[in-house]
Amino acid sequence: MAQALRHPEELLIDHANCEKKAASTALNLMFRYIDKPDLLQKMSRLAREELRHFEQVTALMNKRGVTYRGLSASHYAQRLRQHVRTSEPGRLVDTLIVGAFIEARSCERFAKLAPHLDEELGTFYMSLLKSEARHYQDYLKLARDYADGPIDDRIAFFAEVEAAAMVADDDEFRFHSGVAAGA
Repeated sequence: MAQALRHPEELLIDHANCEKKAASTALNLMFRYIDKPDLLQKMSRLAREELRHFEQVTALMNKRGVTYRGLSASHYAQRLRQHVRTSEPGRLVDTLIVGAFIEARSCERFAKLAPHLDEELGTFYMSLLKSEARHYQDYLKLARDYADGPIDDRIAFFAEVEAAAMVADDDEFRFHSGVAAGA
């Protein structure tokens, strides 16, 4: 958290990038799995919400004089996604579980950061909690719905992978990064 408070500009820029990536993931799932009506509906809603969050973050950035620019991504999501199975339905189930972990971690980080930010940004981050929690629940429900059996073992596996990803060093501070080298 201390890193986030020391890098407010990067926090906002990376947050905007995370919202875009979340929308992109939802859209990719919609294009890949056109035969799954529940997934199509949930991911359509999720993509719209994530793009709306992107617009809200960039509006806050503009108001604060923060220029939107490209930033390298943290390795957090990559560290999770490298364990996604390649055959179906495992690929879909694992992708949805990874999405659930990313959304849950975002929700947690917003809740932890909000009390330490200025009122406007803290209030904004608290306003995101409900949708981030719903996204987590939607991803997990869809994973259970489309699995060919129980997924508790896969969830436990990704919980271990995610725990390691959370503390692994990253070159720079990012919203989902572990300890930034030299921080």
